[in-house]
Amino acid sequence: MESKSGNVLTHWMAENGVAILRISIGVIFLWFGVLKFFSGVSPMESLSVRTVDVLTFHMFSGKAMAVGLASLESLIGLGLLTGKFLKATLILLLVQLLGAISPVVIFPAEVFNVIPIVPTLAGQYIIKDIVLISAGILIGGTVRGGKLIADPQVANRAKVMENQKLDDEKKRSK
Repeated sequence: MESKSGNVLTHWMAENGVAILRISIGVIFLWFGVLKFFSGVSPMESLSVRTVDVLTFHMFSGKAMAVGLASLESLIGLGLLTGKFLKATLILLLVQLLGAISPVVIFPAEVFNVIPIVPTLAGQYIIKDIVLISAGILIGGTVRGGKLIADPQVANRAKVMENQKLDDEKKRSK
């Protein structure tokens, strides 16, 4: 049986975890975005600019791409920090992260020392974006009021109700 303090902590984490995650990721995006405004400061600047260059079919100058990427990341960071325009922010986050992981395919020799087993430092930086994509999905699940449920009995009842609703919809569609 779970202790009273453990139960309180679990409920606190369920109540506050997504907001803390959203703010944490917002800080990261804003921080890394602002770094990209200053040439030579971001360790991923060169690879990022070359990746965007390939993805945009060489339509923009390197400087324009650096400023555009810096602006995009900063905008995502501000959106996550404030919680404003969260749906649009999460779409931008997904687009940015899909671009961010594309060097795995576009520049594999720069992402791996031994393809696909031993990532370079840049590769490790890129691979961690899988976690950010997952976090964005979790945050997205709360945009319309969804919540984490700390009580297993309530969660089980909600699952049963959801399954019953799906079964009813299937019966009606036949």
